[in-house]
Amino acid sequence: MDWYPGADEDLLLRTAARFATGLSPAVAGSRWFRDSERDDIQGELPGWPEGPSYSLHTTGDRIAQRTGRAFLIGIPLIANIIANIGGASGSPFGDVSVRGKPEEPENEVQDFPVMWAAPGTLARTVPWQLDPARRPKGYTTDLVLTSRRLLFLGTRAGTLDKADVLAEFPRESVAGARRMPYSEVEADVRLTFADRSWIRLFTGNPDGAERLCHLLAGQVRTVPQSELTSGQRERLTRFLAELPADAQSPVLTRLPSGIVMVEVPVPSKAAKDVHETHSILMGSSGEAVKAQPGDLQR
Repeated sequence: MDWYPGADEDLLLRTAARFATGLSPAVAGSRWFRDSERDDIQGELPGWPEGPSYSLHTTGDRIAQRTGRAFLIGIPLIANIIANIGGASGSPFGDVSVRGKPEEPENEVQDFPVMWAAPGTLARTVPWQLDPARRPKGYTTDLVLTSRRLLFLGTRAGTLDKADVLAEFPRESVAGARRMPYSEVEADVRLTFADRSWIRLFTGNPDGAERLCHLLAGQVRTVPQSELTSGQRERLTRFLAELPADAQSPVLTRLPSGIVMVEVPVPSKAAKDVHETHSILMGSSGEAVKAQPGDLQR
């Protein structure tokens, strides 16, 4: 692995993360950086390289984009592939739609801010590498949540180099996260800091987005590998050995019934920046089990 948590913390989640991109025809392919007066601030962000300028699309642009998306989408992309639950592939939550419905027209239809930050707020300190239009080709960014901090990591495709720690924030500086369904594969989240500034990120996976929100809200409990039984550790080792080499770190969650769920994001071959979730459910001895009523409620 290219990054390890400190000895005094547990890894809770690692997921792909980059600034989100607009979907609605007027803002499709665009992203803006705003202050609380809705003014553009990307020129004020210290150390940021110059990026593209966007403007709302005209009616002709919108027609062309809708036509193009009809051909590109065709069959909805299913990014949430959960394997080995109950002995069969597929998500227990059903297929993931391409996108939901706009919840905030002012921020998803008429405008698309991915940063909302008054002067001096924390959102202004997130790394510029989160912007796909600014970072080097082949460079990817991840969000990591541990028991004491939130970090952004950067890695270069095709290398075994140690990940770059681009920024980190104490857990108490992060107020929470909200899933934004009106997004590609419904994988956007709004990450809000304690000073009320926020950023909107695409996580590449609806499960990763949902898990980040639940973890920050204290709604689920992750467990370190040290708490697993010997049988569960053996099953985990076998499961990880079956996954591709580019699989990310496993996330272990103890469900209400006591069952342990293992989730591992794996980069999808179907689309860039999208991840598939491979999961198993384990009983106390590592045996395969089925979810009990209430275990997988969302």
